[in-house]
Amino acid sequence: MGTSQVLNERSLQLLKTLVERYISDGQPVGSRVLSKDSGLSLSPATIRNVMADLEDLGLVHSPHTSAGRVPTVSGYRLFVDSLLTVKPLKSEDLTRLHQGLSVTDNNGDVIGVASRLLSELTRMAGVVTLPRRETLYLRHIEFLPLSNTRVLVIFVTNEQEVHNKIIHTAKAFSASELQQAANYLNSVYCGRSLVSVRQAVFEELKEAQTRMNQGMLDAIKMAQLTFEQNNDKEDYVLTGETNLMGFSELADMDRLKKLFEAFSQKQDVIHLLDQCMTAEGVQIFIGEESGYQAFDHCSLVTSSYSISDEVVGVLGVIGPTRMAYEKIIPFVDITAKLLGAALNPKSSSPS
Repeated sequence: MGTSQVLNERSLQLLKTLVERYISDGQPVGSRVLSKDSGLSLSPATIRNVMADLEDLGLVHSPHTSAGRVPTVSGYRLFVDSLLTVKPLKSEDLTRLHQGLSVTDNNGDVIGVASRLLSELTRMAGVVTLPRRETLYLRHIEFLPLSNTRVLVIFVTNEQEVHNKIIHTAKAFSASELQQAANYLNSVYCGRSLVSVRQAVFEELKEAQTRMNQGMLDAIKMAQLTFEQNNDKEDYVLTGETNLMGFSELADMDRLKKLFEAFSQKQDVIHLLDQCMTAEGVQIFIGEESGYQAFDHCSLVTSSYSISDEVVGVLGVIGPTRMAYEKIIPFVDITAKLLGAALNPKSSSPS
C-alpha cells in the first residue's frame, strides 16, 4: 500500500499546503499558516498531530530549533506523484518558445536556443543533449595488449562500422586474459545499444563486488573505459548554471563546488540523462533519487524529444528541490515537443 493510501484527505491536503507554501517562501511552515492556507477548519492541536504523523512517515521534518516543518524528498515525491496540479503555460511564455524554436537551418543553433530558453524562462539551468539520430549497437569487441597497461580496443557496431580506441587499464593483462574479457562482454552485451551498455556497465560496477569474480569485474571495468563518454566531445548544451548560485539551499560553497565539478566532468549528468532516453513523458529526479551526491539538493525535470517518432535526445531543467514543479513540468514537456518539431521540419508544430 502506497503512502498516499495510508493518509486521509485531510492529511494529504495539509501536506499539499505545506509543500506549496515552502516552495513559495522557502521558510519552515508552522501550524498557524497551515490552518489559514489549507481552508480546513482545524484546531492548532489537530494540525500538530497530523504534522507529527507526517513526520513519522518521513514526509516532513523539523529543521533544528524551528517550530515549522519542511518537506523531505519523500514528501516532494508524494506531492509530485499524487497532489500536484500542473498549471498551463502563460501565453507570453508559450509565444516565446514557439518563436525561439521555429525551424532554423542549423540544428546546433536550435539546441542552444532550447537550452537558453529553458534557463531564461525558469531562471534555473537548462540542459539539452545533442540528437543521436542513429543508435549504435554493439556487434563484437576485441582487446589487444599494447605496452604496459595500454590496451587496444576494437569494436564493431551496427553492420560493418569498426572503431578503435586505446584505453589505460589499472593493471597489465595478458593476451589470454583480454580474450576472456572480450568473450564475456560479447556474450553479455552483444546486440545491445551502446547507450544501454554504458548504463548497464555503470549499474554492474555499483553492485559488482558481491557477486562477480575478478575476471568478470576486470571485463566490466574495461567496458566502462571503452564506452564512457568522451569529455572532450560536446554531449549536451548546458545554460544558466550560474542561476543556481542564487538559491540559498544551493549557495553553500561545498555544494556548489560538487555541482559545478559534475557539470564540467559531464559523466554523471550524461548517465542521468541517458536513463531518461527510454522513459515516456516527463521524468523527475528529486534530491538523492538521482544517485549522485552532487545532485542531493537538486531536482532534475526531463523529457525526451523525438525526430520522426524516434527518440534522439533529452532536455530538462536543473534546479533546487524547492522548485515550482507545477510550472516547470509543462515548460519541459512543451519545449521537448517544439524542439522535436523544429528538428523535423516536415511535422506540424504542436500547439
